Amino acid sequence: MRSRRRWSDLSGTARGLIVVGALIEGLLKIAALTDLKRRTADQIRGSKRGWAIAIIVVNSGGAVPLAYFVYGRRKEPVASDPLPERDLKRAGDQVSF
Repeated sequence: MRSRRRWSDLSGTARGLIVVGALIEGLLKIAALTDLKRRTADQIRGSKRGWAIAIIVVNSGGAVPLAYFVYGRRKEPVASDPLPERDLKRAGDQVSF
């Protein structure tokens, strides 16, 4: 039976690539979870809980967080969401209600 390679057996380049890959995946997971938390259920395709579990549990090399950003978020605005006030007020525009 072949013995497993240890961290110390890997070249510096291989170790660096593993660290960079893990960092990218971690950052993608944090960004996806943060975005998921800030959105309402109407703005998500599927269940928020299902996306959160998939993002956290699946060791995906970044595929699940990217899938969330591409497929999980609704692109069209939801009719029940009011426009942010900053979108109504532009430089020099007068807005009255």
